[in-house]
Amino acid sequence: MSQILSDPALPTPPQALPAAPAYGKTTLSEILPSAAHALGVPGYRNPLGLKATKRVSLIMVDGLGWNQFKSHAAHAPFLRSLFERAQKLGTGFPSTTATSLTSLATGVAPGEHGMLGYDVIDPERRRVVNQLGGWPADLKPESWQTVPTVFERVQEHGIHVASVSLPLFANSALTRAALRGPKFVAAKQITARARATQEVFASHRNALVYTYFNELDKVGHKFGVDSSQWRDTLEEIDYVIKSLVSRLPEETTVLITGDHGMVDVPESQRIDFSLEPELIEGVELTSGEPRGVHLTFAAKTSDAQRHQVREAWRRAYGSKAWVLSREEAIDLGYFGNIPEAHAARMGDLIIMAAEAIAFYDGRRVAPMAFDMIGQHGSLTAGERFVPLFTHRTK
Repeated sequence: MSQILSDPALPTPPQALPAAPAYGKTTLSEILPSAAHALGVPGYRNPLGLKATKRVSLIMVDGLGWNQFKSHAAHAPFLRSLFERAQKLGTGFPSTTATSLTSLATGVAPGEHGMLGYDVIDPERRRVVNQLGGWPADLKPESWQTVPTVFERVQEHGIHVASVSLPLFANSALTRAALRGPKFVAAKQITARARATQEVFASHRNALVYTYFNELDKVGHKFGVDSSQWRDTLEEIDYVIKSLVSRLPEETTVLITGDHGMVDVPESQRIDFSLEPELIEGVELTSGEPRGVHLTFAAKTSDAQRHQVREAWRRAYGSKAWVLSREEAIDLGYFGNIPEAHAARMGDLIIMAAEAIAFYDGRRVAPMAFDMIGQHGSLTAGERFVPLFTHRTK
């Protein structure tokens, strides 16, 4: 660990550095391998202990965190009835959709699949790639993320695999990179996605169906997780899931989870760090998440300048964020095992929010980005833990 990180003369965050995700044991990466094992597909471990089954319904509720659900469980009576038996899983790092969905689908930690955040660096072309919606035309998703998905392996074993999601995701770059394999079933409304899921199971005796609900995440970003809108949306999703489950065939294993939690960030703590020159001296590219910023220095930036920038971040925000080098984050195991080519997609310096704060590069984000209340991306408990509800239809 570097001298700067432990320098008592600089502010320290109110929390200790978080432990690394428990890759291979209790993270999102273990869900589909365990489900594949339960379906009888050879070559997979079953760390989550799922029972043998002929059908699996995997429901992803984007933005459903463990802490948020506990706080608002009264608004989700069906899921609350399953909560006593729910498992507490961790996301990878960062706790963000592109990374989490890829870990879910591939069954490996972020370092191995390389989808390391919302914005990442393309080291060959020295540019920023937005992995949710800003893929350059010359960057092929299948070449960027090369790990086969569990969906593909299950399908090869003769089990029908389907993905029920919104039409706009049918051929998106993220789908091609992270969710390859299933037959895509497009359905716009939340009730239509539930109905489409039911229809797939009605047509296939042996099936694995992935159903995606993004409504809770959208409402959380706009209104916050402690809002009436978030609770109303949770109620709706709970009712739709209950209705869907009641119509699934007998002996179907239902798995319901989220991809990250969320933290409400007040307007006063949404910081435009580009207005503070000492925080960006010698920085060529900024990437990552507002709660997990990556800074990439220009090649000509001296070690002394890099040291000064890191020290400036510690002085300005060291009581609210952890400031780590790329090497420190890797050594702490935050990404799992990571090859050099994937490590190059990260910044040289990583700022991880420890409190309710978010950092933006105002030179390159749209003004509306500062309106976002609910945020995620760091490794605080509110962001990194999600529930896994398990139910077996009778």
